[in-house]
Amino acid sequence: MAGIQEGVGKLLRRQHDQEHGNILKWLTPIDSAPQQSDYIKRRETGTGQWLLDSAEFQAWLEIDSQTLFCPGIPGAGKTIITAIVVDYLCTRYKDDTKVGIAYIYCNFRRQDEQNLESLLASILKQLAQEQPSIPGSIKDLHDSHEKKGTRPSPDEISRALHSVATNFSRVFLIVDALDECQMTDGCRSKLLSEMFSLRVKTGANLFATSRPILDIKKEFKCEILASDEDVRRYLNGHMSQLPGFVEKRPDLQEEIKTAITGAVEGMYVHY
Repeated sequence: MAGIQEGVGKLLRRQHDQEHGNILKWLTPIDSAPQQSDYIKRRETGTGQWLLDSAEFQAWLEIDSQTLFCPGIPGAGKTIITAIVVDYLCTRYKDDTKVGIAYIYCNFRRQDEQNLESLLASILKQLAQEQPSIPGSIKDLHDSHEKKGTRPSPDEISRALHSVATNFSRVFLIVDALDECQMTDGCRSKLLSEMFSLRVKTGANLFATSRPILDIKKEFKCEILASDEDVRRYLNGHMSQLPGFVEKRPDLQEEIKTAITGAVEGMYVHY
């Protein structure tokens, strides 16, 4: 009898997990984890430690409803910094089911699929994955649309997102390359508005990177110039890719590193 009950229990759990997975896949097939794994593998040892050790990051980490904004020109390492922050948070809170973490890597090459609906759905899916069962707000969303073959609107996804976020004691939202988020139909401004709304209404913490574009920068304030250590560390790890005569000239290598570091102009942290 006990064996039958155990078997039934396993079957029910398997059905539950399958339903959970099917609903999340219906919400969006996008999976950000492979991107995260790829980016974090590219990290040079020690890169980003200046940010993790900074007083601004530590304050952001400990206090609810905080924002950190890291703008930088192309090549300043913003995406790797984002991956480092995601990795740090996932490691720090891996056993804490009351902390929700969701992240987006915007990419101008994928603008067709990265509309407002899909971006919000990706955040919602990631937060839902951390719950032991499908939140009621997502199941209701699925049940009201799946049979009719329709898709939920951004407003519906937003309401579900706010509802799910309240299930956590802390929520961290990370958005890389805001400048690469499409502007069609106001997608970028609406995404920013949604992130700020979640920060205000649920106490979520927001981390974002972007090229230093005025329309984006004006949404954030206060800036601190980071050291050039990350750029130099990255260059140190790639000197071997330069022509052989450069490898034999330490003075020339130093000249190259100094010139590139000056051109990149570091990265700012806004809070």
